[in-house]
Amino acid sequence: MKRLVISTGAGMSAESGISTFRDAGGLWENYPVMDVCSADGFVRNPELVHQFYNQRRKQLIACSPNDGHRALAELESRFEVMIITQNVDDLHERAGSSSVLHLHGELMKVRAIDDDSRVFTLKPDNCATTPDTIIDNHHVRPHIVFFQEAVPNFEPATEIVRSADIFVIIGTSLVVYPAAALLHYVRKGVPVYYIDPNPAEVPEGVTVIRATATEGIRQLAKMI
Repeated sequence: MKRLVISTGAGMSAESGISTFRDAGGLWENYPVMDVCSADGFVRNPELVHQFYNQRRKQLIACSPNDGHRALAELESRFEVMIITQNVDDLHERAGSSSVLHLHGELMKVRAIDDDSRVFTLKPDNCATTPDTIIDNHHVRPHIVFFQEAVPNFEPATEIVRSADIFVIIGTSLVVYPAAALLHYVRKGVPVYYIDPNPAEVPEGVTVIRATATEGIRQLAKMI
């Protein structure tokens, strides 16, 4: 069974109603991005950052996977599918995808401030946190890669991309690094597809499908 590696960005979840800050002039839900999504911002005002992510979780719980998410899960009947996502939502998992690597963290998880290896999954009916929240004797923070922090899952992601028999990019502007660099780890001769309604410039040889995630995946499924 061929290995299909898929890199997804914000456009993958847009059809589920998940908003992105890059379309809002540096604001995210009226918050300056660096106040709520940076390491410095968390040091300055952890209460605000906890409140911000509480709101994001509440919004996520009200959203459902879209047909594109479900179509990717269905491809597991034909391929060994491995998803690398920039998205912090859990919609791929909720749609049934069995192998998902999150580059930028996971919204429904928190981790110990004093031990990055201690990660805790929040329950939908009890997912609000504050700077005073303690889990297993640890104060916690959002399990999110803030601006100004390294992306610990990037190296594992490059290894997955190197193993691809087919590589697909969905719903990303290819401007967010290091995620945008994954394209350069594809082995020579491996077919590459790029699905986006407003695609960025890509190297020669990449097959561009100018469509939304859901429609593009429908087209992709007929091509591979």
